[in-house]
Amino acid sequence: MQLAESPLLSLTVDMDGGIRLNATGPLAPFAKPIVKKINGIFETEKPISSGERLIFSTWIPPAPSRAFDRMISAQLRSLTRRRVPDQLSISVFRGCPNSCIHCSAPSRSGDLLERDLVKRVISESLDLGTYLVTFDGGEPMLRQDLPELVAAVDERAIATCFTSGYALSENLALELKKSGLYAVRVSIDSPVEEQHDHFRGRKGAFRDAISGVRNALSAGLLVDLFMVVSPYNIDQLEDAYSLACDLGAHELSLYEIVAVGRWKDHADEVLSHSDIEHLAEFHMMKNRLPDGPRVTALPYLLSPEMFGCFAGRRWMHVDPSGDVMPCAYMPISFGNVRKSSLKDIWRRMSRYSWFRHRCSCQMKDDLFRHLHFEKEDLK
Repeated sequence: MQLAESPLLSLTVDMDGGIRLNATGPLAPFAKPIVKKINGIFETEKPISSGERLIFSTWIPPAPSRAFDRMISAQLRSLTRRRVPDQLSISVFRGCPNSCIHCSAPSRSGDLLERDLVKRVISESLDLGTYLVTFDGGEPMLRQDLPELVAAVDERAIATCFTSGYALSENLALELKKSGLYAVRVSIDSPVEEQHDHFRGRKGAFRDAISGVRNALSAGLLVDLFMVVSPYNIDQLEDAYSLACDLGAHELSLYEIVAVGRWKDHADEVLSHSDIEHLAEFHMMKNRLPDGPRVTALPYLLSPEMFGCFAGRRWMHVDPSGDVMPCAYMPISFGNVRKSSLKDIWRRMSRYSWFRHRCSCQMKDDLFRHLHFEKEDLK
């Protein structure tokens, strides 16, 4: 299958029992490192499902599809630093029934982005090259028009949604599936009910999460258990994986806690280097197993040795006030969608000196935090 072709670089994909990219042309040697990394992941790690349509991960469009082609094109553009915002996350509603002790957006006011504005932002992001649109909150399930917003994501991208499971009823799950939702990410802070409820600040939160998972699966949606890993739950990875297996979830995604929001004063309570290595080992070990859900350890995949952090380079986040930030965990605004086009904001963001090179999460960089949180934002 031809994915990209130019006088300097041609890219094809073979899908005989899996996925393998092949690059030819004068620029092929420069594309070789990224192609090798992508092929290595596709060859050595298990997909969610395979057959005529390969679904590798809830983070990756199915192949073949137009969205998958755009994902590969975005990888190639990154080689020439003509980056596109691969991923757009948008907090469509700030309100939430929970009060998580590690929330990156601790304000629980009911701010929401207007329906037409959300649709405009989605359209502009797709025109820029986005292949993954994620609806976030607060709790996005509290928006009655969420299925309509999901339907605004066309075949150029996949649509996913974060949720605590609250209000994700059988009927809503079916509506979201009908509207084209690709996957839901249900947050699990601990496989132990009492501990999860403690993290979430609300009794009954664990039962909501389990109910949301079951309703989503019943509707035919892909389900990803999303666990923010901290020193307080890193010893529960095996139990979290067992929970994902028992529920029939398709994926278990692991993200490292960031000292921001309600956790901003806990900079000494984040993951150590050895913890990150443990997540990488867990990722590789579980993905060598023939059965069970796929594991995606994002600190491993977004390390400088792999693809680097996407914040400000390949990811934009829109908060409920309309401010556009490099990611949901970096509260620095580069503009507001009520005043500027997403294209203009992305141009400012992508040219910012701190986002020009591949790196790990800069919210863990003491110099970055010192320089950026002692001055006005960058509108």
